[in-house]
Amino acid sequence: MRASRSIPVQTRLAASGTTKASSSVNSAVSPKDIVHVRRALLRWYDEHRRDLPWREARDPYRIWLSEIMLQQTRVAAVLDHYRIFLECFPNVRALAAASEDAVLAAWSGLGYYRRARMLHKAARQITEKHGGCFPRNSEAWLALPGIGRYTAAAIASIAFAEPVAVVDGNVERVLQRFIGMNLTTPQIWQHAQVLLARSRPGDFNQAIMELGATVCVPREPRCLICPVRNWCTTQQSPQSVERRAARPGPATNSTRQVKKEIWCVLNQRDGGIRLVQRRKTASLMPGMWELPQSSEPPRPLPASAHWRTFRHSITITDYTVHVLRNMPLPDTPPAVNGKWIAIDRIQQIPITGLTRKILKAGGVI
Repeated sequence: MRASRSIPVQTRLAASGTTKASSSVNSAVSPKDIVHVRRALLRWYDEHRRDLPWREARDPYRIWLSEIMLQQTRVAAVLDHYRIFLECFPNVRALAAASEDAVLAAWSGLGYYRRARMLHKAARQITEKHGGCFPRNSEAWLALPGIGRYTAAAIASIAFAEPVAVVDGNVERVLQRFIGMNLTTPQIWQHAQVLLARSRPGDFNQAIMELGATVCVPREPRCLICPVRNWCTTQQSPQSVERRAARPGPATNSTRQVKKEIWCVLNQRDGGIRLVQRRKTASLMPGMWELPQSSEPPRPLPASAHWRTFRHSITITDYTVHVLRNMPLPDTPPAVNGKWIAIDRIQQIPITGLTRKILKAGGVI
């Protein structure tokens, strides 16, 4: 293992617009080796990066949309939603001109609906206050709704080549292992900035995130094919790979899942489905439409009424969902206020992900 050395650097703090002169960051590699690390990582990225639709161009609208969709969501889950959303709203002006319900309808099934609301709000701000022109640096992106430090840096570096580093969960894990010590959040951002290839900042940021997503994964990292293994402080030998040696990294999330059981009623008549709308003041998915549901089964409950059982998760809650057909609605206020919605209109209103899952399984949509 190499001894750590102190490297004086000129560190431009990500998404801050200020320059911290004569910073000193402990690094496991020399300044000369950092150049080799950058080249090796970019070469690997050029050869092995995943073919993702938002990488086809440097369009800031598409990059912004992808970054918002990818927050707390797997790439595989985003792909179809990304395509559908772009078909509905191909540019920022189309998004800004749409109603919130239309935006939520296109987002339906992706979850974390606050992201869609903030995306819509930001689109209107870009259109109304900036004439439809996107910010060109991370500091300006931070002023928009729903944009945090990581997202601002990602968009500015990828779309506009601003030399500013990003740190997400993948980057944090890579750097903790690469440096070989537990780092504070400010230290992680500083190390990311030191390593950044200023000639290709957007590609480098995507490369280090890609490395964390596909090679330097949380469990069983694929060290033997890592492009920067020669410079990694905690690199594993073939023997230790097989032993699955523990490595430094962020603490695991020990939050226990809550388990709940609910009953939903799927009734159809005259080409319509009975849906209820969540309260606008609800803490979870406000204003979204869903099937009538209850925490208790209707009484009596004929065996023939039970159609299917689904598993569904929302944040820390795992639901067992029993779907009933041809049953009276649960005697609850939301059900009383429900409406019959024409099937051909369902795709135009914001329905919950669970409702979409059930209606798809039933061949309704």
